[in-house]
Amino acid sequence: MLVDGVRSEYGGCTFCFYHMPTDSASPPSAAGEGRGPRRLEERLREACRLRHYSLRTEEAYWMWVRRFILFHAKRHPKEMGAPEITEFLTDLAVRHDVAPSTQMQALNGLVFLYKQVLGRDPGEFAGLVRAQRTRKVPVVLAVKEMRRLLMELEGTALLMAQLLYGAGLRMIECVRLRVKDVDFARGVLTLQETKGGQGRVTMLPETAREGLKRQLAKARALHEADRAAGANGVILPHALGEKLRHAATAWHWFWVFPSPVESRDPRSDVVRRHHVHEDSLQRALKAAASRAGIAKPVTPHVLRHSFATHLLEKGQDIRTVQELLGHKDVATTMIYTHVLNRPGMGVASPLDG
Repeated sequence: MLVDGVRSEYGGCTFCFYHMPTDSASPPSAAGEGRGPRRLEERLREACRLRHYSLRTEEAYWMWVRRFILFHAKRHPKEMGAPEITEFLTDLAVRHDVAPSTQMQALNGLVFLYKQVLGRDPGEFAGLVRAQRTRKVPVVLAVKEMRRLLMELEGTALLMAQLLYGAGLRMIECVRLRVKDVDFARGVLTLQETKGGQGRVTMLPETAREGLKRQLAKARALHEADRAAGANGVILPHALGEKLRHAATAWHWFWVFPSPVESRDPRSDVVRRHHVHEDSLQRALKAAASRAGIAKPVTPHVLRHSFATHLLEKGQDIRTVQELLGHKDVATTMIYTHVLNRPGMGVASPLDG
């Protein structure tokens, strides 16, 4: 069986899936009864949402399913299994030279498709060629470079950079900050919508206090304008929108960094006020690094790397840094010990002697 109406080349960026016949042997869900065959994409996305997976995970899983289908000349996944998955993943490692994490994400997406959507185990992946795992030392800015970078920023971009570097936030954690997450009295940020769903508490940098207060004042004005216009309010995590009917329009659930314009929610198709897009900060940092003459690839995550490294350089214990970063395993935090300014435990180079 072939997938109907697919237009793309393998590895390309344009895809058009009009209709994909589903497995008629699979029992329909309550939402799909009486609707006839549903698109495979709809079933995959529904399975992701039932398990509260993020939109990014949902998009990534569907992207890998599409590439898998196109790789095998548009055959339906129900007609394939472990041998075809092995061939696809091996091709990613051998011909495309992807990173191990990329290959693992593709594997996770396809296993999810077979187990949670098609309702069967794909089998054993005998002969799978694994992508080579390499240990890369993270890019870290020196303290002087960090100061030069911040001096080239202003406004919202400066405040967001201060939080990434001063509190160790991930970029997505920063843009998803809500008013209720900022505690000026205790001097902490409470992060709930984090990678892996594990909430944590980190410090609120003193330097960022005044900037945050000004940002909240601007957000408050936007919130009041939305209420006056009868806007739908912000999106809430999981099922809170159904449990707390008025929470979406409450001030404490509003974004610290709201988008200046409303946009359509890709899941519910409702027009809402979302947070600012991550691309705006990425562009601002790239331009600021260029103006500051920093000859390193500066991304939002580099500021988080610098936060951890500079704390360790000041003698902070690694367990505390692990908690501030939200790492599940201290082994993940240990990577920063390789970029401290004390290589070889203080051994002097023979050239300097």
